[in-house]
Amino acid sequence: MAAFVRGMFWHLLVAERSNFLKKSNDCIVDSKRYVRALKRRPVKVLYPDSETTSPTSKQTSDRIVNKQPQKVASNVRESTANAILKNETTNKRVGSMSWSDGNGNASSSNLKDQLGGLKFERALPGDKRLARAVSVACSRTFREHQGKILLEGRRLICDALAAGANPQMVFFSSVDRLCDLPLDKLKRATLVKVKFEDIKIWSDLVAPQGVIAIFSRPDPSRLTFPQDQRGQSVPLSLICDNVRDPGNLGTILRCAVAAGCHNVLLTKGCVDAWEPKVLRAAMGAHFRLPIYPSLDWDDIQNQLPKLVTVHVADNCSGSEREVAEEANQSNKPSKVGDYGWVSSRPNCKDMRYKEYESDSDSELSLPRVETKLYHEPWAQGNTGLVIGGETHGLSLEAVQLAEITAGQRLFIPVVPGVDSLNSAMAASILLFEGRRQLLNLMETSGRKAKSKVQFP
Repeated sequence: MAAFVRGMFWHLLVAERSNFLKKSNDCIVDSKRYVRALKRRPVKVLYPDSETTSPTSKQTSDRIVNKQPQKVASNVRESTANAILKNETTNKRVGSMSWSDGNGNASSSNLKDQLGGLKFERALPGDKRLARAVSVACSRTFREHQGKILLEGRRLICDALAAGANPQMVFFSSVDRLCDLPLDKLKRATLVKVKFEDIKIWSDLVAPQGVIAIFSRPDPSRLTFPQDQRGQSVPLSLICDNVRDPGNLGTILRCAVAAGCHNVLLTKGCVDAWEPKVLRAAMGAHFRLPIYPSLDWDDIQNQLPKLVTVHVADNCSGSEREVAEEANQSNKPSKVGDYGWVSSRPNCKDMRYKEYESDSDSELSLPRVETKLYHEPWAQGNTGLVIGGETHGLSLEAVQLAEITAGQRLFIPVVPGVDSLNSAMAASILLFEGRRQLLNLMETSGRKAKSKVQFP
């Protein structure tokens, strides 16, 4: 009889083993543990630890084992409900952070509410849009052909949006970076979230800010500039001639904004104003005053007022200035090659050189322009100031324009042994001196007008 009972008990264990070896919440019930529990309490069931609270003591384990089936089922339902509630709370906290896919499917409603209803997508591995956009924007030929520019950093992008520039595509590394921008002005732009490592690869900055934007090439006549700054401007136009260093041009543009210039005109010999290095050095100057790039000298004269006096910056050394003064005192015409601050390369397309060609020599003669120290009065009305590059200097057209408008060569004296000042440094000195003289002139004319009104 005892042998029969042991045999039946063994067959029962083998039959029940397949029923209890099942997966529950990715966990397999331990058969040995079930056998030990069945030996102690054959009529009770031991559930996995994932479905009940893990016991901290033997008494707690006994209480869990002794639960009735109905109470166990109710606890299971309660724990399931708590888990669902916890998941919903987590999803609400994170905003579900699910991105719209490449087909344009919308993300969750919570994400839309956080971003002002904007949709953005996540760049998948192998996405070449950032690389393609940066490559296009960094080439002057492609920038001019496709009409695109690249702006990097929150401040520069915000200045462009405030001025009314048209954004096409914005790449950002985190939602916080995107939320720093005015979202109401990005409704027509394509927003793409990329990895910060990708932005770091294609960025020219040592410490990238995590946001890059592609804009349509702005038209200066259609931009909206800050009225508080434009109200402080003076009738002073800056003309950059053959400035080919991006850092110098950007610094000059920044000084022009600080000095309150009316506009900035760039000749075709200058570096592109929308070069990324120029944009960074200018610190948003492109969106604070009108900048007209790639102009011919005829176009420059059309951009200037009718009654204007154009002066040129003389960046020659002391010895070259002595030669220039001797040439001015003598009746012998001076030549372009005698001065390092004027380019001696003729422009074959401009036929006006012929009237300055000497009869005895084939070299081009230099127009006569008087020299004046920078602190002496020279800004007495509508004024234009020409700044030449350090490598090629001023073009002959600039000196001709100064002669026609009765302008002068402005000289900044330096100590002996110093060749010349940096073009950006010379521009800053002359621009602020011109602003000081123009403000004094307007103040004096205002006093005279008031005195005429009070004492007719």
